[in-house]
Amino acid sequence: MGRSRPLKWRVSDLLWERLEPLLADPPRRFRSPGRRRYPARACLEGILFVLFTDTPWLEVPYRELGLPSGETCRRRLEEWSRRGLLEAALAVLQEQLAGADKLDWSRVIVDASLVEAKKGARRSRARSAARPAAATTSP
Repeated sequence: MGRSRPLKWRVSDLLWERLEPLLADPPRRFRSPGRRRYPARACLEGILFVLFTDTPWLEVPYRELGLPSGETCRRRLEEWSRRGLLEAALAVLQEQLAGADKLDWSRVIVDASLVEAKKGARRSRARSAARPAAATTSP
């Protein structure tokens, strides 16, 4: 029996046409090229598998799914992030979803976990209205 719906982490050909120029591998060295890299599309599908299934990187069933190992996918994600390719790919996806009117900004979550915390920064003097003032013991 075949699947009636494609797997969520599989990248469609139409989407890959838009992402392939951004996530292209750097050219191989002429001398000592080393081991051939896994295709970028397979690594992207491995990353999406981890995101959709919440599977740890080291537990990706790569042989059964025909994907690179989880560690390879994680390293490629770090490389793309370091080279700024991940942000460019996300911008393309955001543009495509916004154009198709499938982007729901009412469900956006703002997260400060990516903001760098400066050591030695001065604390804010503003007091929260939600926090009551300290009780005094003097009459």
